Amino acid sequence: MSNKVLFVTSNRIGDCVISSGILREIARQVPGAEITVACGRPPAPFFRSVPGVERVIVLDKKKAAGHWLELWRQVVGTRWALVIDIRGSALAYLVRADRRVVYNRRWETGLPKVEMVSRLMGSDRPLEPELFIDDRARAEAAAVIDPQLETVPGPIIAPPIMALAPIAHQPGKSWPANRWGELVERLKAEPRFEGWRFMPVGGPGDRPPATPALEAAGPRGIDCVGRGDILCSAAAIDRAALFVGNDSGLMHVAAAAGKPTLGLFGPTEWWLYGPRGPRTAIAASNPNRGEFAPIEALTTQRVFEAVIALHDRWIGDQPPVTP
Repeated sequence: MSNKVLFVTSNRIGDCVISSGILREIARQVPGAEITVACGRPPAPFFRSVPGVERVIVLDKKKAAGHWLELWRQVVGTRWALVIDIRGSALAYLVRADRRVVYNRRWETGLPKVEMVSRLMGSDRPLEPELFIDDRARAEAAAVIDPQLETVPGPIIAPPIMALAPIAHQPGKSWPANRWGELVERLKAEPRFEGWRFMPVGGPGDRPPATPALEAAGPRGIDCVGRGDILCSAAAIDRAALFVGNDSGLMHVAAAAGKPTLGLFGPTEWWLYGPRGPRTAIAASNPNRGEFAPIEALTTQRVFEAVIALHDRWIGDQPPVTP
């Protein structure tokens, strides 16, 4: 009997993190599963160290849905024990499979996305997101962070780091870049964050929105923008004591890492896509469920106060953690 599983997941990092609990559930439902993951290029490194994953197929979008044809050619020759397609494509029905789990819009019933995916898999408990950070990613992150930590004189004990994700892939989800600079200035002057370092994290295209925060941080900044793939960024975030970011894949990474996480939301459904976990919070331009406002309506003062509240609840007077 086949133990091979095909998992077709998103081309977006955030959706891949949200649905990452499926990977452990696959192992429970198909003992000894040999998993093939098909996903977009940005999240592909996320799966390289997942137990049971033997292959990652990168789906680069092509004209006339050519990427789906290419994927079909790579998987049609296998008899699959289980095919899971959270993108809701027709592919699952065009390959041989003992069982199929295919997403469709009927599953969108107002539940948070993690819970929706869990029900899709037939799980009676939430399949919480999980990170699989390998030694390679941790070494890559250390090569970026550690030399920058040494640039500011201080105690032997490593200073706490606040990770920031001012990414701007979707304008409606992106808090204005200048306000990230204003926020860092406010935080630098706040006694709670004396000695803290401020670390913007993001991909190569995130340099412009990260620049005001880095400039405001000055010598206390750590530049982790465009320095590695998503798993390297996850390892960097795992070094942080606290995270603040736009509604993004990195926000979901921070929450999955168990970091105190503040997600900033504009006209999107924070009750569905908010960071998952007990040590998370949101600051929304309109905090009333079902109502929306532009993210520009979210003031620096409100975000500053939300960061303070997150710090006081989960960090307080705890000493810095040694590396």
